[in-house]
Formats: sequence, C-alpha cells, structure tokens
Amino acid sequence: MVSSRITVRIPSALNTRLRSSSRARGATESELVRAALENYLGHSSADHTAYDLAQETGLIGIVQEAPKDLSTSRRHFDGFGKGKRK
Repeated sequence: MVSSRITVRIPSALNTRLRSSSRARGATESELVRAALENYLGHSSADHTAYDLAQETGLIGIVQEAPKDLSTSRRHFDGFGKGKRK
C-alpha cells in the first residue's frame, strides 16, 4: 500500500480521547484515525467482502437458538439444497 503522510492539529481533549481509545482497543492512533476517515468519507462496496458487509449490517449472529456449529458441522447440511421438485 502506498501511503501519504498528513499533519492534523486537534484539540487536547480530542487527543486525550484518541490515546485512551487507542490503548483500550490495542490499536495505534494512526489505525483509529484511518478507520474514522474511512467511516466518515465512506468507501465503495468493492472494498468489502460479503462477510464484511454482512457484519456491518448486523446480519452475523442474529439467528436465535441455533447450534453454535451450524455453519461448520456437516451434520447440519443433510438434505441441504434438495428441495421438493415438481
């Protein structure tokens, strides 16, 4: 990735919040600023995988009372795709 460096002046209070959030998340301040800029400016859907889009929209983990291994255990796939044919 080719990157460019910019300098931004921010108020002390915002800098304190950025550092605190950086420590809490285990991410660098630069990573948080890049993520915030991406979020603010938006990005094309071509930059995201289907998984990323499903996670962003809240579709991941919404099934209630399903087995924890639903997507990985072969036993849950018996008959999958074999619908009634007319």
